[in-house]
Amino acid sequence: MKIGILSDTHGHEMAWADACDKFFKGAEMILHAGDVLYHGPRNPRKADYNPAGLVERINKCSVPVVIAQGNCDSSVDASCLDVPICAPYAFVVVDGVRILVTHGDACMSDEEKDAWAQKFHADLFISGHIHTTVLEKRGSTVFLNPGSAALSKRADGKATCAVFEDGVVRIYEIATGAVLEELALG
Repeated sequence: MKIGILSDTHGHEMAWADACDKFFKGAEMILHAGDVLYHGPRNPRKADYNPAGLVERINKCSVPVVIAQGNCDSSVDASCLDVPICAPYAFVVVDGVRILVTHGDACMSDEEKDAWAQKFHADLFISGHIHTTVLEKRGSTVFLNPGSAALSKRADGKATCAVFEDGVVRIYEIATGAVLEELALG
């Protein structure tokens, strides 16, 4: 099983394209933790800002895409996509692994995330929103924030995505392909 994971593309077409081309080949599913199309008033528009192009790429994606609604995702954005934007979370079970995806703006504290993880018996809890990476295990749940594929707020500025494959979560730097962190479920 291979699942591509990203968040906070904010309308930057090549952030999606680079993650898919470099890391998501052969994936059975792509999970997006929200803030898909709109850049938001606090974020810069980089050269690859092209929400219409990103919509086209997502709509033509041959891999199933599951999206959790972010605070910058509107009903207008959702009406352009051929896949629903799930609010306030998406829940999928793949090969017996229970995965909860939320943007993170409605569930920010570790205590809230722990409560949601327990309620859904989540093996993997994915959130976005803060544009920085997180990979840690608390109890029986691995908590992942893949960072931002487009607008990183990491101290080193690295754009990131993640892959869950064969029971291991890896966070990658998109530009170089370097594994920045990894952690096994279980």
